[in-house]
Amino acid sequence: MIRHMRKKATLLFEDRATYPDGAILEMRVWRLPVTDAERPHGLKYSLFYGRDGQRIIGYDNERGKGDHRHYRDHEEPYAFSTAEQMVADFLDDVERERGES
Repeated sequence: MIRHMRKKATLLFEDRATYPDGAILEMRVWRLPVTDAERPHGLKYSLFYGRDGQRIIGYDNERGKGDHRHYRDHEEPYAFSTAEQMVADFLDDVERERGES
């Protein structure tokens, strides 16, 4: 009997910060063992900025939705180019929300 082992995603990057006002920023990016039509870049990611248990800004690519971002209650597609650009775009959005840009 041959057992097929299921490969897991590899965590590439993780960061977390808590701001003095209690807001939280969390970023996680994983390398997937295989690419597919929904994730041709081979990455799974979750970027979160929020406060009091509420997401204010988020970027993710959950199954069935593809690359997209959230701003409060609004959700829109995100044009993924590179992981570095995505993190930069996310941090720019957080700075604008915090009035730091």
